[in-house]
Amino acid sequence: MLHATDRAENEFEDIYSGHLGRRSLPKLVIPDGPSDPRTVYALIRDELALDGNSSQNLATFCTTWTEPEVHRLMDDCVSKNMIDKDEYPQTAEIESRCVHILANLWHSPSGARTIGCSTTGSSEAAMLAGLALKWRWRKRHGTGRPNLVCGPVQVCWEKFARYFDVELRQVPLRPGATGLRPEQLRAHVDENTIGVVAILGVTFTCDYEPVAELAAELDAIQADTGLDIPLHIDAASGGFIAPFVQPDLEWDFRIPRVASINSSGHKYGLAPLGVGWVVWRSADLLPEELIFRVDYLGGEMPTFALNFSRPAGEIVAQYYNFLRLGREGYTAIQRVCLDTAAHLAGQIERMGPFTLLYDGEGGLPAVCYTTTDDAGFSLYDLSLQLRIKGWQVPAYPLPPDRQETVVQRVLVRHGISRDVISLLAQDIRWGVEQLIGAPAKRPHVSFHH
Repeated sequence: MLHATDRAENEFEDIYSGHLGRRSLPKLVIPDGPSDPRTVYALIRDELALDGNSSQNLATFCTTWTEPEVHRLMDDCVSKNMIDKDEYPQTAEIESRCVHILANLWHSPSGARTIGCSTTGSSEAAMLAGLALKWRWRKRHGTGRPNLVCGPVQVCWEKFARYFDVELRQVPLRPGATGLRPEQLRAHVDENTIGVVAILGVTFTCDYEPVAELAAELDAIQADTGLDIPLHIDAASGGFIAPFVQPDLEWDFRIPRVASINSSGHKYGLAPLGVGWVVWRSADLLPEELIFRVDYLGGEMPTFALNFSRPAGEIVAQYYNFLRLGREGYTAIQRVCLDTAAHLAGQIERMGPFTLLYDGEGGLPAVCYTTTDDAGFSLYDLSLQLRIKGWQVPAYPLPPDRQETVVQRVLVRHGISRDVISLLAQDIRWGVEQLIGAPAKRPHVSFHH
């Protein structure tokens, strides 16, 4: 027999006065019974509202705004497993189209014979490229411990080196430099170097490393020593910037020494999280031993990835962007982002207590700056002041040997308007005014990318 309160709940299931809304949500043990879907959705959504506003997160490179059609395509693909190419052949075809579009965008000489694949993000794509470098080196040498030479890389390369037993030779920054320089290579490469990584959009400062000059130095090293060292381009962000707004910059497969390129579709490729891409110059640069052939999903299919089951929606969304925007659309969007970054750089430069390290020209749509010697406050303090206003703007030291320099970096993405950036500049001025004359205290916070 139902009690009166039970009858009332059956007749009137309110989100906040029903059985689930009257108590804290389960956190350690799955509940015994089911609940009303409308209530569960609303209560979880309430918790998610406590997160920061993604449009004010100027630390992330990742897409935070997408068109409604992308959301609908993602819904249409929610049940599709990207790995099952026999069951979902048209989705697999769309993935292949994206690989070939990117290969063309990056001036691959292989045409229809291009080989590449999608990944869950640029980190996985970088690791796949690193594995290919290692296996090709092993075929050539087979002895000694392999090493990979790079400048201030993103943490995915540190993971690659640790997980796959490769010595990571991170070249220290020279005074005034923000990345690897050609004249540093000769002292760090040897017969066990599997490759050199060049960054098109350094994580810490957002400018580009000089890819063509690095390749030319490797050419000179080969002429002098016989060492034929391939170049991999980590174009996690720049791979979707340079082709559209810096088309004359030679950084891609136009340079013969470039063996492979990785990029993030979910960064300046404008696709939602999470999709990355890796493309090789030619099929022979991906060792056959790294390709697995799977026959238990309905038909034999090759696969080369660290992950297996993956959602298809992000890949379809990437193809939507290619069709929706075309070259002209991508160019217009990235140009506006660069113009907005340059506008912010001008605002910061005129404030007085800052020195620009990167002004948004020639690299990614971003600004990187440090304080002047007489600023009277630290960027860690300013970062906390901006958090009061809802902004996430990281402060962190540059890599060795410039770790005494603390910087802030602001990224401008599609969906971050000139008006929003103007409001940020206004709040930076406000934060500076709050800090002038106050003793600088470094908080116990760290920067994560």
